[in-house]
Amino acid sequence: MLRNAAAVAGIGATEFSKDSGRSELHLAVEAVDAALRDAAIEPSEVEGMVTFTMDTNPEIEIARNLGIGELKFFSRIHHGGGAACATVQQAVMAVATGVAGVVVCYRAFNERSGRRFGAGVHDRPPVPNAENAHFSWYSPYGLLTPASWVAMSATRYMHEFGATSEDFGRVAVADRRHAATNPAAWFFGQPITLEEHQASRWIVEPLHLLDCCQESDGAQAIVVTSLERARDLPNPPAVIAAAAQGTGDEQDMMTSYYRDEITGLPEMGLVADQLWGTAGIGPDDVQTAVIYDHFTPFVLTQLEEFGFCKRGEARDFIRDGAIELGGRLPVNTHGGQLGEAYIHGMNGIAEGVRQVRGTAVNQVPGAEHVLVTAGTGVPTSGLILAADR
Repeated sequence: MLRNAAAVAGIGATEFSKDSGRSELHLAVEAVDAALRDAAIEPSEVEGMVTFTMDTNPEIEIARNLGIGELKFFSRIHHGGGAACATVQQAVMAVATGVAGVVVCYRAFNERSGRRFGAGVHDRPPVPNAENAHFSWYSPYGLLTPASWVAMSATRYMHEFGATSEDFGRVAVADRRHAATNPAAWFFGQPITLEEHQASRWIVEPLHLLDCCQESDGAQAIVVTSLERARDLPNPPAVIAAAAQGTGDEQDMMTSYYRDEITGLPEMGLVADQLWGTAGIGPDDVQTAVIYDHFTPFVLTQLEEFGFCKRGEARDFIRDGAIELGGRLPVNTHGGQLGEAYIHGMNGIAEGVRQVRGTAVNQVPGAEHVLVTAGTGVPTSGLILAADR
C-alpha cells in the first residue's frame, strides 16, 4: 500500500512566458534547483529523477549541471500530459520501496517559442509504426490537431446531454478569474467574462479560442521523499495519499472514437476508483481540485468521472460560480492551463501542494484533501494530496 508512504517536500518553477530566451535544459535546471532549495535538500542527496518521454532534458544532464552525481533510479512516462501525476507515482514507489530516498520529478519545454503542440500532426513524417498508424483513420478527414480531436467528443457530449458552449465557457471564466489574482500566471490581472468567451474566435467548433489552453515556455519541478523525512524539512509536507494511472478499453491517443460511447473518459474513471479506494475518501472529502484543462469540455467530463456529479450533470454542477473561490468545489485556483501556464499539468501539482500547505495565492480555507488530475483523452494519472495533520 502506497498510501501516505511519501510526501512532496519541495516545489520550484521558472517564470511562465511565451519566449523564455534560454534552452529547455536551462529551464529544467532552474526549476529543479528551485525545488531543491524550497525543500532545503542538497543536490547531492537526490537519488532519482522522473520525467516525460516527451521531455528533451536527460536526467544525466540535469545531474551534471546541478552536481547531483550518481542516480539510483530514473524513469520516463509516456502519453504527453497524461504523464504528469504518474511521475509522482513513480517517485512514491521508488521512495516506498527504498530504491531512492529523494526523487525529483520535472518537466521543461519551450512549447510556445519552440515546438508548438497545438500545431498537431500534419507535419509529422509518415513513419509506419504502431503509434502513428491510428492517425491514418482521422487525418484524411481533417482531424489533425488536439483541438479537433477534442471537438469531436465535445460535440457528441453536447448532443447527448444538452450542454452548450456557454457551459464550457464557465470553466474558462473560473480559470481566468483565479489567474487574475495569481502573480505567477501569464493572465495575471486579466479576467474574462462569459460574453468575452462567447465572442472569441472559433478554433474548431464547438471550441472557441478561450476554450483552449495556452502554449507556454517554462519548467516545473517537484521533490518527493518519505513522509518522515519531509516532516523534518522547512515546509509542511504535502502527503501523497494516493496516486494512480489508468488506460481504458479501446484507448487511443485523444481519438478513442470506436468505443461504445464517446461522452466519457473511462480511463479517468479507472484512476478515480483507484484514488478513492487508496486514500479511503470520496468526492465529499475534497475541498478543492486541480482538473486538467487543456480544453474546457473535458473538465466537465472529469467532474462526472470522479463522482462530483452524475453523468451529463456537470453543466448544472458548475453553474452559479460553483467551481470558483467560495463555491462548492473551487477548481484550478492557480488559473489552470488556461490561465496560469501550460506545463503539461506539472504546475497543477504544485498548486495542489500549495493548497495543502496553506500557502496558495487563492487559498481555499480548510484544504485537507486536493484532487489533481493529468491529461485527458490519453492514458492518464491522478493524485490525492493531503495535509499532514
